[in-house]
Amino acid sequence: AMFVAQAVLTKGKYGQGFPEYGPERRGAPMRGFTRISETPIRRHCGIENPKIVVVLDPSLLDSKAAGVTAGTNADTLFLVNTSLKPADIRAKLGLPKAKVYTVDATAIALDCFGKSIPNMPMTGALLAVESFMSLEEMKDAMTIRFKGKFSNAVIEGNLLAVERAYKELVTE
Repeated sequence: AMFVAQAVLTKGKYGQGFPEYGPERRGAPMRGFTRISETPIRRHCGIENPKIVVVLDPSLLDSKAAGVTAGTNADTLFLVNTSLKPADIRAKLGLPKAKVYTVDATAIALDCFGKSIPNMPMTGALLAVESFMSLEEMKDAMTIRFKGKFSNAVIEGNLLAVERAYKELVTE
């Protein structure tokens, strides 16, 4: 959430990203909120009615307490890290008409940089769903942000993962 908000700043847009933690224990579900706008963002609170819901851990779909569908409506888009098809996710969510996209971001992450960290691949898939910046602009923002913090191999693996997820998004 925070990286995407920072990335859009490089393109002259306004961005805001922040986490919301539940119970203070390792592995507990958490939420992240991102706002992107062409104008300054004055609100500093959670998002009650999301336009897009991104689910990094598909096990959250089975938990009512995780609140994956909280505040959503018929126009909300769902992007889910899973090997399942969008129709299967619609059935799990109990939303037969929802617009659902899927991508196996965990498999892409494992293949591209050897770790089960789907964050960056999900960023690539998000760009395919909502074009708030181009894939190349995102890759440039990643390179700038990660340069000097990570090895070139780690950066290249993440860039490849973002591009693959962008291309491997499953729609129906």
